[in-house]
Amino acid sequence: MSASFISETWAQLNRDADPHLVHQAFNDITTAYSGAGRHYHNLQHIAQLLTLHQQYAQQLQDPETVLFAIFFHDIVYNVLQSDNEEKSADAAVEYLQRIHYPSEKTTAVKEFIVATKTHVNDWQNTDLDYFLDFDLQILGTAPDAYLAYTRQIRQEYSIYPDLVYHPGRKKVLHHFLEMPAIFRTHAFQQQYETAARQNIQAELDSL
Repeated sequence: MSASFISETWAQLNRDADPHLVHQAFNDITTAYSGAGRHYHNLQHIAQLLTLHQQYAQQLQDPETVLFAIFFHDIVYNVLQSDNEEKSADAAVEYLQRIHYPSEKTTAVKEFIVATKTHVNDWQNTDLDYFLDFDLQILGTAPDAYLAYTRQIRQEYSIYPDLVYHPGRKKVLHHFLEMPAIFRTHAFQQQYETAARQNIQAELDSL
């Protein structure tokens, strides 16, 4: 996926905002997602979510709010911290307030980003269902793609030895398996649910 796709999507999303603020924010976004420790949560991840957004745009009530959530949801990513989602949400709110984005939509973006911490939708918002499914789509991909993803995640957590990483990773994987459904939308359940459970079980068996 080309970098131009990401930049063009950002430019179109912010077409009515102050160009200086738009450019500055995009530089901040690309710098953050291009960090040395970003092996999975990088610009390729953003591009994949933007592609899914494009595919399912007709199902979304407010596509722009979902786009802002995509761009900002992992802007802060530090494996040593547990408040990445909250800090990412704060970064989104700061930018959206500067461009005078409607306050109720700004609140929605914030809540969407924070929801990626648990992947629980307390808002009963169908757009949030799709956003969370976009973020987890990697779980239901082909086994080789899933394996590449697990290796990238392990690289991001390379500071931790297996003795620490494996129990933590198992906890995350069991969390997904214990959900009534990993994916929240009917479309994603049909397409990815079975494969996701098989991939997760295979990873658990390897740890």
